[in-house]
Amino acid sequence: MADRRRSTMQPAPDPHGNVRSQIPMPSTLKKPTPSNMRMSLSGPALRGPYQAPPGTNPRQSTMRSQNVNPLLQSTSKHGRTPLNSSTRRGSIWGGAGGAAAPSSSQAVKDTRPLRDRPYQIKMRQDIHSWLQSTGYEISMQTLINITGKDFRSIFHHLVGLIDPWHPFDSKMRFEDEFLPALKALRYPFAAQIDAKWLAAPASMHSWPFLLGMLHWLVEMGKARLQYLDSGHLTLQESPEVPEEFDDPNHHQALAFEYYTDAYGFFLEGADVFEEQDQILENRYAKKNERVMADLEEQRAKLHQAKAEYEKLTSSDAPVDKLKKQNGFLKGDKEKFHDVVQRFEARKKHLIDTIAAEKAELIIRTQNLEQLQADQDRLNEVVRTQNLTPEEVIRMNTDHESLSRNLEDLKHKIAETHKSVMSLEVTVTNRAAAAEEALDSYNNLLSSLGLFPPLPPPWDGVDLTLELNTAASNPQDLLTGADIRKIIKPTLSSIAESKRTERAVVESERIKIDNELDQLTLDCENVDEEIGQTEKKVGGLNEQADDLRDAAQRDGMVSSQEAARLERDLAHARTNALANGMGVKSRLQALQFDYREQVEKVTRLRDDTVRAIIKNSHDIAVFKEEVSQQLKHVREFAEEN
Repeated sequence: MADRRRSTMQPAPDPHGNVRSQIPMPSTLKKPTPSNMRMSLSGPALRGPYQAPPGTNPRQSTMRSQNVNPLLQSTSKHGRTPLNSSTRRGSIWGGAGGAAAPSSSQAVKDTRPLRDRPYQIKMRQDIHSWLQSTGYEISMQTLINITGKDFRSIFHHLVGLIDPWHPFDSKMRFEDEFLPALKALRYPFAAQIDAKWLAAPASMHSWPFLLGMLHWLVEMGKARLQYLDSGHLTLQESPEVPEEFDDPNHHQALAFEYYTDAYGFFLEGADVFEEQDQILENRYAKKNERVMADLEEQRAKLHQAKAEYEKLTSSDAPVDKLKKQNGFLKGDKEKFHDVVQRFEARKKHLIDTIAAEKAELIIRTQNLEQLQADQDRLNEVVRTQNLTPEEVIRMNTDHESLSRNLEDLKHKIAETHKSVMSLEVTVTNRAAAAEEALDSYNNLLSSLGLFPPLPPPWDGVDLTLELNTAASNPQDLLTGADIRKIIKPTLSSIAESKRTERAVVESERIKIDNELDQLTLDCENVDEEIGQTEKKVGGLNEQADDLRDAAQRDGMVSSQEAARLERDLAHARTNALANGMGVKSRLQALQFDYREQVEKVTRLRDDTVRAIIKNSHDIAVFKEEVSQQLKHVREFAEEN
């Protein structure tokens, strides 16, 4: 059980890639008692326990950094350890031996103008001001003509500002710990510096590079203090963590503090860390107080909403009554709108009627006033003229005749207007028909390919026509070339040329038809020849089959005869053996007959094979010849 609990105290991996929370902690946090000593889980300690210097953060002193940037490796925010202090912590860059970090496989070239005199003056001023501000008393003359002792003191001071716990050893030679310290601080141009220069650092060939190195240390020290004073989240200072936080660095700061305290108690022999667990739980509970309060408030609102929902669902839905009432109101609204529209229409009609009656009344009043004025004028004229009754009668008669003539003229004007309207309708219809005819004509020109430019000799002729119905002159109704003088003769010549081309094409077609008929006749003749040849081939095949059958029959007869002769020969041999030498002559005669029969069978077989081969060769040659002829006929037909 103790081993299992001890294994659970190993640092958990950081999901956010924070190196600090993943580094095993050395046994320098708390000094264990001699009676209950336990070894560290991260292995034997690199150095003995030591007291933390004043003003430093003991939690951060246990970290062995793996970060590339030395400014982010700080283990203290404001603490500085004097160079002559006997109480010094181990370096964050390695063990007590001062092992240098692995350098790059390829040296980086320094691009700074180190041999430039103004640039050297500027670097000396920066170094002097920084040393003065950090409590290191030095004069400008010392930097101009520096000695090995001053250079070592300045170097130790600047390195101590960047890494207060770098393991400088007073027993070692400065030349042996100079380059490892630069490499541990990741000085990018450490490969360009030779440790032999430390014997005379103010020489002309070595001082520019050493001055540039000191200036780089000054800049790194400034950047480190600026970063430590920035209060950035990546510092992971647990006192700076607010009550409510969500940043991963705040979580890492609390986790690191928990691991540090628990690890110290673990080294003292404790296996249970109830106090640290309670502190961490209280801290996160304090973080979640407002969230839990909001959660309780939301739960209360949820219970209230559920009660209201159950109340609404248990009773009849008021929306049905509202929908029904809404339907009634909508019906009333539509009826009201209909009534309003009806009255609006009636009101508009009445307003229009009143306006028309007023206008007519004004016109009739004006006419009445004019008639009264005319009557007064005429009465005055009659009184002044002093006409007789006969003259008045004659004047009335003339007035009536003139009135009748005026009525007749008005009637004729109306009839003329009617005839003009009918003629306009007729003209409109005929213009539409003419436009359709011109569209058909233009479409026909487009389909025949007679749009300009035309082929020679009509390349300067435009056969298109357009109708201008707004022209006052009938001759200007058609815009384009003259129909009688240009278009009609051109179309006639085009038609004549097309007829000539058609006649030529027709004669060519007749000629090709004749050639095609001749080829068809030739093909039919070839087909007849092929049929005859196939008949001959069939006869030859039948003859070959007959010869094959005859040869098979002769072979069977010869085989039977040979079998009979073999039997007779065996019988003769038997008789010869029985009768002795008297039968030898008969045996020889039978052997001769047997040989003759075998030769005859062989000869017949060879003749049959030769006949079959000859017939097959003839058939193959005939088929090849027929294929060649058909191929020639097809090629000739495809070419024509």
